Amino acid sequence: MIEFKIKDMIGEDCAKTITRVIKETVPAASIQIDLQNHVVRVDGISDVDEIERVIREVGYTPGPHH
Repeated sequence: MIEFKIKDMIGEDCAKTITRVIKETVPAASIQIDLQNHVVRVDGISDVDEIERVIREVGYTPGPHH
């Protein structure tokens, strides 16, 4: 599981947008959103850079992932 800290994810609309673009990129991905801590956890992906890129393309700033 890869975890992204996305400080500018501040509400449900942000979470829905991020979830949508990840699912469009990797339909089989499993996604967990922690709005309170601004964290997105993604499982089932092979290209972390691609996920980071699509999150950036919709206007969010993912921090270092682990």
